Amino acid sequence: MGDARRTRHDRRLGVVLSCYSVAAESDGGAPGPRRLTLAKPVAQQQADRAPSETARVDLNDALKQFDAVETNLARLDKVMESYEALIPPGISFTAGSPEGLRADELQGAFRDLVASLPPIDGWTIDSALVDLDDIAQSRLDAADIGEPQIEINLQRSISEPSRQVAEYRRRFSKLRRALVRDRARELLGEIDDSLSTAAGEVPRDGDVVDHPSWDRFKSAFSELERLLGTSIMQKGRWSDLKRHLSFGQGVDLHDIVEYDWGSVRPYIVEGLYGQLEPIPVEVPDLATVVERRPSGPVTTRLAWETIAPEDFERLIFNLLTSTAAYENVTWDMRTNAPDRGRDVAAYRVAEDPLSGVQRRRVAVQCKHWLTKSVGPTDVAKEVASIKLWDNPPVDVLIIATSGRFTMDAVSWIEKHNSNREHPTIEQWPESHLESLLAQRPNLVAEFNLRPE
Repeated sequence: MGDARRTRHDRRLGVVLSCYSVAAESDGGAPGPRRLTLAKPVAQQQADRAPSETARVDLNDALKQFDAVETNLARLDKVMESYEALIPPGISFTAGSPEGLRADELQGAFRDLVASLPPIDGWTIDSALVDLDDIAQSRLDAADIGEPQIEINLQRSISEPSRQVAEYRRRFSKLRRALVRDRARELLGEIDDSLSTAAGEVPRDGDVVDHPSWDRFKSAFSELERLLGTSIMQKGRWSDLKRHLSFGQGVDLHDIVEYDWGSVRPYIVEGLYGQLEPIPVEVPDLATVVERRPSGPVTTRLAWETIAPEDFERLIFNLLTSTAAYENVTWDMRTNAPDRGRDVAAYRVAEDPLSGVQRRRVAVQCKHWLTKSVGPTDVAKEVASIKLWDNPPVDVLIIATSGRFTMDAVSWIEKHNSNREHPTIEQWPESHLESLLAQRPNLVAEFNLRPE
């Protein structure tokens, strides 16, 4: 008797654990006993319906498709949450009961929603919600036969739809970031320039701002929010920025420039690039590389020409955030500098066992100059602009460049520092950055700075 029951259970569990959709059939559509059958995998159903060619669409139309998918994913989450609430803790058969009928409705909704999700690189969800009576029967068999593995396998099959939906969402988020990244970067530059111009020409007062650059900022920020959707966590001073944006007075503009945007911007940039996504590796097995006994000199030169100024600033930002001696790293807007550039700001932490912890405010001016060296006039302008920063004052000014410093600039900086003038100036030329990044190959790989 036990062997026969085990055989029946094995056949039933094969249906429960399958990653195929479960179809309910009855003769002529009339009410009757349901029969569990293996239907086509949902991925195959999607492939059967897929058009032979993908028509080219603009970004706005593409976003509409992604928005529809995101809406269906949200509905799928609600369906699974409602269905999980119906699963009893023990053995309970629900066929024909209000709970059973509700479960049937949710199973159908799950199948319909899954069928609406387009494949991502050929992958899609192909699992189904396990029927409540199948759950009850499996638990009964597990208790009767005394095999814990039956219950373990059942729990895996119950959780499989949630696992696959989470995987689909991960792939979806990665694809959405790739879709909006280029346009979002353009908008970040427009926002930087618009805020810089407006802050330089609009006084800090209680009047409503009426300036073309302010209007461009509002338009660009609104579009940026549309692009980001729910893919970027609204960290930093995001709520403060939105509040100042709604008031729209001169004082709000300056608060956005001086406090809000520098706090929000790094999180936007970080979210656009997916820090958890893998960097492509071109070899299938690292051991085969060593077996070939490679030889020859190793290049230390970095391919600065392969990255844009925006990427150079992001590199410096990531360099500071990945170094334990720096905290509260922000990407700040400089409103008074002639080039309307941006600074990375942070606090440099130094611990002394006798005097305790000391923090010095550091500002890093990034100059992605491939054909021009930093001269004494450039350094003097940076020092003058730093002195216009609000409290707390900047203690250390770092000038980071992908190029070099002229001898006159080096002499100017040495004289400035020897006279103990404020702030202290540090030079980070190309050679210094190469040395720093040699100890951080992960950043070199992330920004693809090694020449082919």
